[in-house]
Amino acid sequence: MNKTEWYLEYEIQKNRPGLLGDISSLLGMLSINIVTINGVDEGRRGLLILAQDYEQIERLESILKTMDTIKIIKLREPKLRDRLAVRHGRYIQRDADDKKTFRFVRDELGLLVDFMAELFKQEGHKLIGIRGMPRVGKTESIVASSVCANKRWLFVSSTLLKQTVRNQLIEDEYNENNLFIIDGIVSTRRANERHWQLVREIMRLPAVKVVEHPDVFVQNTEYTLDDFDYFIELRNDPEEEIKYDVVRNTMFSDSDFGGFDF
Repeated sequence: MNKTEWYLEYEIQKNRPGLLGDISSLLGMLSINIVTINGVDEGRRGLLILAQDYEQIERLESILKTMDTIKIIKLREPKLRDRLAVRHGRYIQRDADDKKTFRFVRDELGLLVDFMAELFKQEGHKLIGIRGMPRVGKTESIVASSVCANKRWLFVSSTLLKQTVRNQLIEDEYNENNLFIIDGIVSTRRANERHWQLVREIMRLPAVKVVEHPDVFVQNTEYTLDDFDYFIELRNDPEEEIKYDVVRNTMFSDSDFGGFDF
């Protein structure tokens, strides 16, 4: 029988030498293997563990609840945020009101790339919106995540090199394993009907699509924010406000800023 992975998170109530060793010994006596362990928050530890059956987890939970040195926070099958928390030593910040929205700052680009790569690895249609001011690292993070996920990325519209707006794809680019990147502002400001027809074709593909500036994108298309599976917000610092009028002016203020049309 294959072992099942579980996520255990506990909060330290009385810190003392040997506490982690006691918990590790308990897991060993119950024949539960530790896969990964790390601090995930101040005073909290997270563990990915392997158990043969659910009875082992029930026994573990009942014993841990008798300990006055720790308090169980989570004991469940691991979610993506749990895995990343153990891997990076901190939880991804999620919007309290909109569970689809995840927030990052520039110092967390490694965590962001890892998070998006895990999303990109999932099969089928996935529509992801990413918000942020110019030069904060949005496009670069998308490309890096694509590399980690072993995906080929295609710019449908972008400002990474110059303003790129594509009106067609070649045959092998219509591939569900490709990742399609759309800049909502560039598409709105420079695109023609052929480009929007291409966007509609791409949206029907069972593939991952990433839209930069999704709020501008939905203002000028038939798509809505409800169509998105995830939103990612990237800021230079936690207090930075994302203003789209500033974004538009910054992206199109340089009169020498050329463009590519395909």
